[in-house]
Amino acid sequence: MIEQARVALKAYFGYDEFRPLQNEVIQSILDKKDTLVLMPTGGGKSICYQVPALIMEGLCIVISPLISLMKDQVDALRINGIGAAYLNSSQDFTEEETIIEQCLNGSIKLLYLSPEKLKSSMAMLSEFNIKLFAIDEAHCISAWGHDFRPEYTQLNVIKERFPTIPIIALTATADKVTRKDIIKQLSLKRPNTFIASFDRPNLSLNVKMGVKTREKDFEIIDFILRKPNQSGIIYCLSRKITEELAEKLRGHSINAAAYHAGMNADERNETQDDFINDRVQLVCATVAFGMGIDKSNVRWVIHYNLPKNIESYYQEIGRAGRDGLKSETILYYSLSDLVLLTQFAEQSQQRELNIEKLRRIQQFAEANLCRRRILINYFGENLEQDCGNCDVCKKPRSRFDGTILVQKALSALLRINEPIGINMLIEVLRGSNKSEIIEKGYDKIKTYGIGSDVGFPHWQQFIMQMLSLGLLEMVYDEGFSLKATSLGKEILFGKKTTELAYPLIREIKKHTLSLDEETHIPTQTANEKLFDTLRRLRREFAEQEDVPAYAIFSDATLERMVMEKPTTEIAFLAIQGVGQRKLEKYGRKFIELISRHQYKNTVTPREKTDTLKETFRLLQHNHSPEDISKLRNIHLTTVYSHISTLYLNGSPINLRQFISMEEIERVKLAQKALGQSNKLKDYFDFLKGEIAYHKIRLALSWIEKQDKLI
Repeated sequence: MIEQARVALKAYFGYDEFRPLQNEVIQSILDKKDTLVLMPTGGGKSICYQVPALIMEGLCIVISPLISLMKDQVDALRINGIGAAYLNSSQDFTEEETIIEQCLNGSIKLLYLSPEKLKSSMAMLSEFNIKLFAIDEAHCISAWGHDFRPEYTQLNVIKERFPTIPIIALTATADKVTRKDIIKQLSLKRPNTFIASFDRPNLSLNVKMGVKTREKDFEIIDFILRKPNQSGIIYCLSRKITEELAEKLRGHSINAAAYHAGMNADERNETQDDFINDRVQLVCATVAFGMGIDKSNVRWVIHYNLPKNIESYYQEIGRAGRDGLKSETILYYSLSDLVLLTQFAEQSQQRELNIEKLRRIQQFAEANLCRRRILINYFGENLEQDCGNCDVCKKPRSRFDGTILVQKALSALLRINEPIGINMLIEVLRGSNKSEIIEKGYDKIKTYGIGSDVGFPHWQQFIMQMLSLGLLEMVYDEGFSLKATSLGKEILFGKKTTELAYPLIREIKKHTLSLDEETHIPTQTANEKLFDTLRRLRREFAEQEDVPAYAIFSDATLERMVMEKPTTEIAFLAIQGVGQRKLEKYGRKFIELISRHQYKNTVTPREKTDTLKETFRLLQHNHSPEDISKLRNIHLTTVYSHISTLYLNGSPINLRQFISMEEIERVKLAQKALGQSNKLKDYFDFLKGEIAYHKIRLALSWIEKQDKLI
């Protein structure tokens, strides 16, 4: 069935291959196994249950926390020709009855419900042919998670009522403790757990500390004015800040709106809808904004204040660059933020947990090591090389061989051999005479006082770095104690070495900013003009269908159109993100627009010729199409498209090294049966999926050339 899944991926979503881990997750579901999936925002979690739902004979129930998120996903599925619906409090009895009937007759493949709706619909669900439950934002079920929602705890009823139906739980942010709790709360049976890389290399990470409010506002205004067509989000700590900042931005002719929980539901919905549909460029928001946003073309996220924990920060910056294109993130941090957040944490129900998580985001903000390494190590993943795309990497801090210091700390920790926290470990390393140290007998261990030459504040920074590098981990559910990781033990026993950064000396620099409101916008290239033209056409379709523009095509798909400039249906279908349904609905208009652009711009044919020449040159040097795809960073289908064009243009290419004569003959028979059709999907279906799309294209090129020779 996994091959059927691949066919569905291309036909409905327009992608030739699954992303990392999607294939394995889908196989787990098809094997009817409970499954836990951790994928970063924009990593393709939805595909993991949407594709299986399409090829399974039955219904997939999706639990989602917000009405806006349900609507967004259902709209996107329907555009792709997929039967999908949601049930919630916004619908009347007639609408609900229609959807129930569609679920019973099999025309709906995915039904979205809120946790509350699930609980009240158990009798109804028993009548459906349910084959899969998908729990989105699964971290909401855990009190250890950063966004605990009590209504999610009702989901344990699923296994009680439907014990044989597999559950897939999905989240973008869950540490080890939260992952264990999700499994326990949902009663998952020996689940397969898949953890995708948390690395989002397309996001630049930048932290600015100690910038005064007035200067911060000028910096943000200047930043936005240089990005006139880019969507963004500014996260703020309070409702008051969102309103004041949005007003300042509007005073500089920036199309900004505020969003916070103090607004009524209609105001919030209107603001969110305006942002999704590009009627508002940016939103100044509290953390109440975002979970219901599936907008793929957010190009930047700014944190006006320090977030309360790393999970929130990671989830919020993850709303930028969901389409994989380069995007920017900036975090402003001041001690006043820390004071206020500490007060919130002290007054919260989970005081110790929230204080500890606040410390970790503080460590991230004050770090003098690669920020991406810190971020993904927090989620249990090691990145051994610096990223080169954060402010620390771009302006490196001085470092030294910290192996001996690390060995001292880890040796003391292991000799104590019982749960202790950071401060206690430092007291032991420094040889403290505090009564607690003496009473516990820590003064008797061999490493007592071994770090007395290092000051307490410096030890704190070094241990923070060790946590950030993944040499130590903090175990929240064991009294916030420290544990040495496997990587840390390798350094302790001399198998690896490590560097540490010299302790940070805080400097608050004075900024002298002059704001040029007439920010220079460089002259657009031909490709940039084409992108803007395609974006306007996308906007027209979106307004006609009353859906977000990115639901028609993502920015990443438009970028591929600009690079490949498809002028036939076959070439257009080869673009990643173009499925058969979207080709039929939008293809003709987009192809006409691209063709006009090609005719008007004499630069374009030369560019196309150059890219064909480069593919031909690499073929002449015995590189395989797969090699060329990797070397040139273009999709494999594009390489085969080049090969077909080169062959038809008379280049000396032996097409038979890529396709057999038997396959050519089968395509020739299909051509006779299909008549004038030039749709690869028609050929693919006629041949029962037994010949790949790229081979069909090659065969058609061979047949076309042979016909000309005759």
